[in-house]
Amino acid sequence: MEGSMFYLVYWWFWIFCTFILKRQNPYRLKLSVFMLSMIILADLHITFAEFDLYAGGFFLLFLSYAVVYKEKTKTLVYYLICSFIVTLAYVTFHLFEIFDPVWIIFNKDWMMGGCICYIAILLQKGLRGRLLVIASGTMQGEILYAYILKKFDFSYPIGTLSYLDVCALTSVLVVCWSCLENAGFYFENYVNLNQKGKQKSS
Repeated sequence: MEGSMFYLVYWWFWIFCTFILKRQNPYRLKLSVFMLSMIILADLHITFAEFDLYAGGFFLLFLSYAVVYKEKTKTLVYYLICSFIVTLAYVTFHLFEIFDPVWIIFNKDWMMGGCICYIAILLQKGLRGRLLVIASGTMQGEILYAYILKKFDFSYPIGTLSYLDVCALTSVLVVCWSCLENAGFYFENYVNLNQKGKQKSS
């Protein structure tokens, strides 16, 4: 069912941000509003210039642009390059799916999510940067892919629930990977603190 992964992930994160995350956290309210806005806008769509546009995807794109726009020039340029790489990867995956579907050996959403996740991890070191690159790059890919198909008289709705499923899945994979990275860092600090404590006690 289209949208099941998206709604599951976003509802869970909204519950986490609203009821579990500490009130002192400066990002708590912003994340809660973002999650709820995405859920509300996900299935709203309009037709513009013969393209079927879904509000959730474009809200995600514009929000990622707004966040990246505040960065310094060098950082902004690097974000744009990373986003463009993700865009090309996203479009290439879809085109290969059309012209040579044999190589898709299991669920395409998981394959695409894994590929985009891997690229984002290689391009960005922090979780915030990875999520921004995924959001902007994949949505730009949606627009470019729809434009390419339009040249061949095929219609393709932009930013559908199917796209949001892939985006949500990719985000979860990136968050899990970042948690594993931080877990190693915290474990190392914990071991070092224990060793120092033993040395002092001895």
